[in-house]
Amino acid sequence: MEGFILFVLFICAIVIIISIRQVNEYERGVKFTLGRFTRVIHPGWRIVLPVFQSMMKVDMRVKAVDVPFQEAITKDNISAKINAVIYYKVSDASKAVLEVENFWFAVSQLAQTTMRNVVGEMELDELLANRDAAATKIKDIVDTATDPWGISVDSVELKDVILPDDMQRVIAKQAEAERERRAVIIKSGGEVIAAENLAKAASMLSEQTGALHLRTLNTLNDLSSDQSNTVIFALPLEVLRAFERAGNK
Repeated sequence: MEGFILFVLFICAIVIIISIRQVNEYERGVKFTLGRFTRVIHPGWRIVLPVFQSMMKVDMRVKAVDVPFQEAITKDNISAKINAVIYYKVSDASKAVLEVENFWFAVSQLAQTTMRNVVGEMELDELLANRDAAATKIKDIVDTATDPWGISVDSVELKDVILPDDMQRVIAKQAEAERERRAVIIKSGGEVIAAENLAKAASMLSEQTGALHLRTLNTLNDLSSDQSNTVIFALPLEVLRAFERAGNK
């Protein structure tokens, strides 16, 4: 009799040992009993009876999924290749197991179709200028759609927007034209300021007696340091004015 009891105890110990399952801190276990969902198991050592019970572990950490290049047509009928990366995590382990098969694959496929749809609603200039807005819109749509699956989308980042070669050349020409336009505006503004300063200088020289003579002497002094063979004849302003009056008579 004692031998039978020891045998039963030995069998029970073996069953208990093989029934122990470890759930790590970053995991949750979804437990089934006779094929029916029982509960979500939290981290630690847990008993899962063989044959009668089973458990699926779900990683609760944030995952990064690379969304491959997608061919999309913008609102203004321009073809573009776009890829992105989506960051998400499981918020409800039971829903992630019970409501969808291979939730990571489902999230990737949903992100691809959503990205094409969002790009199709935007013009190319808007997409290039507001990539963050496009990424936020994709994130909101995917997050809402995956909520019944127990998935929470943290963020979506657009990585690359590749345009056809002819469109890249057009954009480069537009950028060059814009730079030239700004250069012309800056140059014309400088010329206006220079003209205003010259007008002020002329007014001051005409109002101040002897100022023009001093300016002439200063110019002659600057030219005297030049090693060229230039000959300069300086005439007093009064002589020129006398000739002007004589011509008017």
